[in-house]
Amino acid sequence: MIATHSDIVLDDPTRELCAAVASGRLKPARLAIVAPGGYGKTAVLDQLALGCERGGVPTARFGEHDGAELVLVDDAHELAEPQLARLRELAENERTGLVIATRPWPRSADLNGALARLRGQLVLRPLDRQRVAALLGKERAGLAEFVHKQTGGVPGFVTRLATAIGEEPEIPARALAEFRPELDRLGQDTLLLLLAARAGSGLDADLLGGLLGRDHAGVADAVDAARATGLLAHDGALLPIAARALDALVPADRRLAVSQRLVRLQLRRAGPVLTLVRPLLGSGYTGTEAAAAFEAAAAEAADTDPALAARLLSAAVDAGRSPTAVGARWAEAAARTGDLDTALRLADQVIADPQAPERGQAALTAGTALVHRGQLARSAELYRWSATELSELYAVLCLVGTGRLDEARAVRLEPGSAQPPTLLSGAMSAMARGVLESVTGVASGALSTLVNAAEMLEPAGGSPLLPESPSALGALVGIHCGELEIAQALLERAIAAESGGRVLANRHRLLLAWIAMVRGDTELATQRLATVESDLTPRDWLFAVGLRAGLARRASDLAGLRTIWGEACEAVMRHRVDVFTLLPFGEFVVAAARLGDRDRLALHVRQAGELLHALGDPPLWSTPLHWSGLHAAIMAEQQAEAREHVAALASGADHSRYHAVVAEAAACWLNVLTGAVDPQRVEAAAKGLHGVGLWWDGARLAGQAAIRTTDRAAMVSLLDCARILQGRSSAGSATPGRTPALSERERQVAELVVAGMTYKQVGDRLFISAKTVEHHMARMRQRLGATSRSELLAQLRGILAEES
Repeated sequence: MIATHSDIVLDDPTRELCAAVASGRLKPARLAIVAPGGYGKTAVLDQLALGCERGGVPTARFGEHDGAELVLVDDAHELAEPQLARLRELAENERTGLVIATRPWPRSADLNGALARLRGQLVLRPLDRQRVAALLGKERAGLAEFVHKQTGGVPGFVTRLATAIGEEPEIPARALAEFRPELDRLGQDTLLLLLAARAGSGLDADLLGGLLGRDHAGVADAVDAARATGLLAHDGALLPIAARALDALVPADRRLAVSQRLVRLQLRRAGPVLTLVRPLLGSGYTGTEAAAAFEAAAAEAADTDPALAARLLSAAVDAGRSPTAVGARWAEAAARTGDLDTALRLADQVIADPQAPERGQAALTAGTALVHRGQLARSAELYRWSATELSELYAVLCLVGTGRLDEARAVRLEPGSAQPPTLLSGAMSAMARGVLESVTGVASGALSTLVNAAEMLEPAGGSPLLPESPSALGALVGIHCGELEIAQALLERAIAAESGGRVLANRHRLLLAWIAMVRGDTELATQRLATVESDLTPRDWLFAVGLRAGLARRASDLAGLRTIWGEACEAVMRHRVDVFTLLPFGEFVVAAARLGDRDRLALHVRQAGELLHALGDPPLWSTPLHWSGLHAAIMAEQQAEAREHVAALASGADHSRYHAVVAEAAACWLNVLTGAVDPQRVEAAAKGLHGVGLWWDGARLAGQAAIRTTDRAAMVSLLDCARILQGRSSAGSATPGRTPALSERERQVAELVVAGMTYKQVGDRLFISAKTVEHHMARMRQRLGATSRSELLAQLRGILAEES
């Protein structure tokens, strides 16, 4: 049931004041009620009249007030001059009670004079959400937020909507129809101003002056008149329900004419048009003026909303603009939204047209889109054809990535005098230097340069279209040299700053997940991978599949790895090998060996080797691939190949501490394979791997060495080391008060076997042999008296459930 106005509109102090008037305690009552339309002035006067009648206070309406103690005046702003003069005379009689209700505008001299003689004011305010909910009643209280947002809490509009609304947050047509009398009573200028507000004009006095044909004073009067209706907020924005009412009740051609007039005025004065033009999308607005308006609006939206900019440029073409005239900007906007297909199609049209302007910019965009597609060689061609200083810097990335080091060195890295020293040019220059340093210098120097480039670019946010972000490159370098903390900080800051916009957001998240995987935190890596969008560019898809393969391998999930392998092969086919994608290729190399399908990647492995050789076999980029190759050789039982990788890793040991640690660990692996396990050396190597961020690799080295040693004391020590490096305690504890049915080790084995793992997978997870797992299972079966494997598994499930 809907509450009454007097229950809802008046706050407690105002209600008490009305009660004092009605009871005669406030005598003579001389009060003003000044509020815009819809605030309930008439309802309050009606409530006062009723209360005074009950309280015995003689009350009358203005014009029928002879002999009354209290005179009530409604809509004083609408009184004619003679009536206003009489009202002023009445107000000058201090013994007469008088309550005047009026809108803030218009205010004649006589009305101001009458109001000035009064002693107080009844204040009517918008309703808060709590009072809106009370007006709606319990059954529809859940619509209070919607009703309040649509009406701004204006009491009359709240009541209007509350009376008509059902159980869904929708504005019924009959609620909008009730605005027709109000709109019909509006003056021409007031209606025009409301339509202008609906079109997005705001309170621009010059723009409104051009529309209304008035000076600033006249515009101020029109704004006051519009606010007095209650439909226009103080900031010049229409209430949502008022905007809907205008759309429903004012003919579309009239609304469109006002919008077009505003756009025309704004174009003439070279003012911003985005707010005015956005509502015209899809309206059928065409012609030279429309095309210019859409194009100008797109320029305003380009930095902050590339998707909107692309829609506006499409509308400009629909309105008559040549596609190649705006194609370069349209292609860039599309690329920044991640729509690389559209970006490449549009850019290619511009490049192919000798008469098209901005061909160089189109080539820059096309080159960048192709980098995200993994076609660095073609990108380098486009960048160099573009022939801008920025595109030359981008070309360095592609030239290094494809092994063309001499060409990359020949590029001038410092911006020339013709290039303004912007944040973007400075950051890209530093990024190009960092890429070259990663191949020709030391890892720490390259990382420092890329960190500086990332920090320089941070304030630019997501506006520049980039082939790669300094943060992502810095993170790659950090992962390749064991500086995982720096890599993680770079990525987290890039995500917070939205560096590179949407097109690089997935890349930053994927690399952050990669860091978690390298550390052996598969749960965190999986969580981070889940934040990545499903619609990925080929480069991002390559990393996503590489992550999934790596996570499956670390979980000893052979079935999962087989499922992923088909996608991995497709990802490799779609993306040529380059320096910056060696991490996922390394994972695929190990997965191929684990699945016995090494021939599938033989060509790509050879290409990766040739690429690194062309760059001089830089240790920073080659070490992780050799490390993966070593493990692939171990799984394939190819000792000669394993020795080649160990030798390659040893040759780069002087590059940094990280490379020395990996080289020593590789040598230990080679010894472990031959059964020559030196426990102290293995433990030191495993801890070294853990120290440079390769937590899972360190634990696995210690665990596999423990399995292969014949010295029981060494085995125990190495297993304990493996557990510690993996974050596990070596000691189990029984539940107080009862004897567990399984030992700690038996419980670990049982959990994994019940979960569906093979003995080999369980052994890999627990750093024991498959034979030992089988031994544990046999002992549990004998002790529990199980007659079959299915019976044993059923009993183990019950025991584990009881102990959990």
